[in-house]
Amino acid sequence: MTTNKPNTGFWIIAVLALLWNLMGIYQYLLSTVLADSLTDMISAEELNIINNMPSWYSYVFAIAVFAGVLGCLFLLLRKKLAITLFGISLLALLIQMGYWLFGTEIMDILGPTSAIMPLIVIAVGIFLYFYSKGAAQKGWLR
Repeated sequence: MTTNKPNTGFWIIAVLALLWNLMGIYQYLLSTVLADSLTDMISAEELNIINNMPSWYSYVFAIAVFAGVLGCLFLLLRKKLAITLFGISLLALLIQMGYWLFGTEIMDILGPTSAIMPLIVIAVGIFLYFYSKGAAQKGWLR
């Protein structure tokens, strides 16, 4: 049976997803606009990697986080456009995180633990994409 009224879990997930993606925007700003403030937070090697990223990387990062936030807002508004935005965000974050892990020397510097957060981000992106598709199938999005 389908219903047009989302359950409480939907709203909790949507709000938590928005907070998660807002943290992503903070990370984006921290690594681009506010990069000077990172000098006290990370090693010189990590800072060197961030400062030498190709220009396209910051564009892909921006697409990932801003599409994610917009996806969350449309999820909260119960609009099917959330699915497309989460799909765009997921594609961008796969490119972004793939480059971070395999196109830089971060794994050499920090070891395997450097993959933990990127894998969590990818898992959340995958979850949000498929969750929004499921919400649409249940009639919660229009």
